[in-house]
Amino acid sequence: MHKNKFVMVDGLDGCGKGIAIDALRDLAHSRKLKTFDLKTFWKEFDTIPTLEEIGDAEVIISAEPTYALVGKGIRQEIIKDNKREYSAQSTAFAFALDREILYRRLIIPALKAGKIVFQERGIITSIVYQPVQGNISLNEIINLPGNRLELQHAPGLVIIPRLLAKTAMERLSRREKKDDAIFENLPFQEKLKERFESDWLQTLLKNNGSRVEFVDNESISVEEFKSEVARIVESHLFQK
Repeated sequence: MHKNKFVMVDGLDGCGKGIAIDALRDLAHSRKLKTFDLKTFWKEFDTIPTLEEIGDAEVIISAEPTYALVGKGIRQEIIKDNKREYSAQSTAFAFALDREILYRRLIIPALKAGKIVFQERGIITSIVYQPVQGNISLNEIINLPGNRLELQHAPGLVIIPRLLAKTAMERLSRREKKDDAIFENLPFQEKLKERFESDWLQTLLKNNGSRVEFVDNESISVEEFKSEVARIVESHLFQK
């Protein structure tokens, strides 16, 4: 069995996912690994690359939702605070479809080719968010084709930054670039925190082959947080 080189970072809005991904990019560079940043590619070419287009990059830096095709629609329309009120079902369908395209087109071929994938968000987001958003069951979410596909190719390691919802919201409010997402309010984030840290979620992830690591991001500096994330991932990927 080859080592699962897929690492996913998920958690509350404003919990430090982007900072964790930066730490992993730095880790890749420190090991002289060539990285391919999907966000940059999406914004320039407005599509999802194939494995051939990744070239000789050893590390793919990914995110969900994507910034192309269905993912662009999710970001610009479905989860934007525009008062159009898409249902939890529509939202879950859109995320699952975006996921299926990303995985069939790139992530699965990349993992089969032995690439390392560092990804911000994934199916965990749908499992945690959509039942809080509206009347949709966990079962319904898990059985959407794109979600089933992702669980069949689940990350070997999941990192969840842990902090108070209040702290996360304060950090979001200080950001210059606002997402204007419908989920960015304290009562919603409080419910999400409970779900992210629940035993049932950890069990679900472990049953699909993912190891889950919580990293404190409440009481430590950005540098300490980054070095802890890098340490966990380095031992997962590179130590025998």
